[in-house]
Amino acid sequence: MPAKYIILNEGGTMRAIAAILLVTTILGCTPTTTSQKESQPASPPSPTPPTSTAPPTSTAPSPSSPPQSTRPVYNLSGYSPSFKDGYIDGCETAKKTANGAKDEQRFAGDKQYRLGWNDGFSLCARNRAEK
Repeated sequence: MPAKYIILNEGGTMRAIAAILLVTTILGCTPTTTSQKESQPASPPSPTPPTSTAPPTSTAPSPSSPPQSTRPVYNLSGYSPSFKDGYIDGCETAKKTANGAKDEQRFAGDKQYRLGWNDGFSLCARNRAEK
């Protein structure tokens, strides 16, 4: 006797419903294939503007700093532009490269630049001394 008759004859309808629900649940949990993903339109994520609690600062290079195109690049993501400028200037000054320059005006009036310069100078001077 086929299995479908045994389920219906031995108690029935409730077992059949439970079996159908179990099968549809299992089939519903299977991963989608590539062809199914390609047929669905992809919506690009909406960009969110970065928020900053730092006061607005001028991003124009100072007269004593080299142009942005020749400045070295450091991975300082998450820091303010003033801190980044100060860090680069301080580190390059410690390394005694051509890009090393201290913007005295910004150092005196911009706390973020001053913090960055001091951090960059002290870390790079220490790394230079260890070599």
